[in-house]
Amino acid sequence: MQTDEVAYGATARSFHWVTAALVLTMIPAGIAMGNVPSGALQNFLFDFHRSCGVVLFVITAGRLLWRLKSPPAPIIEDIPALQRLVAHIVHVLLYVLLLVQPIIGWIGTSAFGAPITVFWLFVLPPVVGKDKAMADTFFELHETLGLAMAALVLMHIAGALYHHYIRRDRTLMRMVTGA
Repeated sequence: MQTDEVAYGATARSFHWVTAALVLTMIPAGIAMGNVPSGALQNFLFDFHRSCGVVLFVITAGRLLWRLKSPPAPIIEDIPALQRLVAHIVHVLLYVLLLVQPIIGWIGTSAFGAPITVFWLFVLPPVVGKDKAMADTFFELHETLGLAMAALVLMHIAGALYHHYIRRDRTLMRMVTGA
């Protein structure tokens, strides 16, 4: 390990792991809610998924603001240029989807006519009127982008494990321990 490597601070690590926990909870909940029978469980999953989406949007916005104030640790110097490029593209796409997906879900849910109750505490107002065709379009887009996000998350995890177990560098541990 180079002695001049910079790790991630506690705030950046907290944003990362809370985001990871929410995304890794929301993807299976999103898949399950479309595959369970109508009823109490499906309603719970929809409300839970929507609630997590609202929280995730707020956390992502906060995370991006934090990055402006406290830029992320630079990538370890000896990482090949192609890997640096792929890492950058995956990160940018993840941030875009983390911001866009909740908005698409909000539009689709509003067009469907369902309330967005955030952890049973308050209800977000609809952003569009009820329109089944629009709801179908936005839900299909939301599903497609959700699958794209799942693929990007898998790439991100695979990259972290590659760095830890194959390259044996400090990339993963800088986000786990801050060291």
